[in-house]
Amino acid sequence: MNNIGNKKCERNTSDLVKAAISGWLGTALEFMDFQLYSLGAALVFREIFFPEQSAIMALILAMGTYGAGYIARIVGAFIFGRMGDAIGRKKVLFITITMMGICTTLIGVLPTYAQVGILAPLMLVLLRIVQGLGAGAEISGAGTMLAEYAPIGKRGIISSLVAMGTNCGTLSATAIWAVMFFLLDKQQLVAWGWRVPFLVSAIVMIFAIWLRMNLKESPVFDGVNDVNNQSINDKQPIKHISLVEMIKSKAFWLATGLRFGQAGNSGLIQTFLAGYLVQALLFEKGIPTDALMISSIVGFVTIPFLGWLSDKIGRRIPYIILTVSSIILAYPMLSIVVDKSNSVSTIMLCLIIIHNIAVLGLFALENITMAEMFGARNRFTQMAISKEAGGLIAVGFGPLLAGIFCNIVNDWWPIVVMIIVYSCIGLVSAIFMPEVKDRDLSNLNDAAL
Repeated sequence: MNNIGNKKCERNTSDLVKAAISGWLGTALEFMDFQLYSLGAALVFREIFFPEQSAIMALILAMGTYGAGYIARIVGAFIFGRMGDAIGRKKVLFITITMMGICTTLIGVLPTYAQVGILAPLMLVLLRIVQGLGAGAEISGAGTMLAEYAPIGKRGIISSLVAMGTNCGTLSATAIWAVMFFLLDKQQLVAWGWRVPFLVSAIVMIFAIWLRMNLKESPVFDGVNDVNNQSINDKQPIKHISLVEMIKSKAFWLATGLRFGQAGNSGLIQTFLAGYLVQALLFEKGIPTDALMISSIVGFVTIPFLGWLSDKIGRRIPYIILTVSSIILAYPMLSIVVDKSNSVSTIMLCLIIIHNIAVLGLFALENITMAEMFGARNRFTQMAISKEAGGLIAVGFGPLLAGIFCNIVNDWWPIVVMIIVYSCIGLVSAIFMPEVKDRDLSNLNDAAL
């Protein structure tokens, strides 16, 4: 295990397992909320929160509400990231999981527009903002914690468990929505059925909170904290990075670029495209939900495989292969997806392929790569802010911009252009990043200076 020479830093296999499950559950809860809200926004929120708008305008408003959460995320990343580097990963992860879980559950008890008018979407925005504050540091903290627990040579495949939480959260949320659509008619779904998915998320929240209460602190943080304490005793305290220093950091911008590519594709494919197919192109609602559910199942194979592969050949090469593939496949895959003359199975297959390559595949590499890129002293802060800086623009506003562009040209091709642009940004970052596989995570300096 990683340590800085102090027995206090040692962790056993049981501690590693708890850290892995904790990270997996936290990511699952975050992406469960992500998919619960994105599918709700795409499929039913028009009638519940934005009933007086046209179909496309309601989708744009729902995506704007979705984006509000991402503005809060970057604030949460800064606040809780610095707290994580100052007081520990464990304490902050307990706070973030609680904030996220409570807000996700409370969406399920909100009044509707028909009941309280404009207060309904305003309360939805408020919950999204508070939820976003916690989510802004959740996945970065979980990724940091697990990377600092994992042994050299196995960090990629072990850290892929955090990415697997993406699948579990997406799969569970999509499955719940699919069951709702299967069991309930439209009237029942709008009347009360939409609340069930959000209320069910409380089960995951309770277990995740309990687990984190029994989790030991990261061994790397304990070691660095000892170094900090020693420096303070010697009257030479180790300074945490300032925002100005971070902006000047090469590692920060490379990590932000990697995040921008993956997150942008995620927002377009998982969030906007699902709504566009149903509301603008009038596809059956089950097509995008079923495709994303199957894709998440496929991801249980692709994500750990890519984590394992990155342990063998490094992080850069898989990143380059996946981003290039996303660029090449964007137009042919989406041209098939939006063509109603194609069979449902063909449309779903193309959605599964592009989702696994451009979204899940990149995410399998993202957490461990970014964790290894930053130094131990400010890893949590820089990882959280770089993730959320990329996410704010790419995911927070990407679906909103896609809706505006598609509405202006009255066509689907802006989605392809945006996927290619996002993937190119990720590709450039992957080309210029240093190879960080098996880097000493107790090193206080960034890999790219």
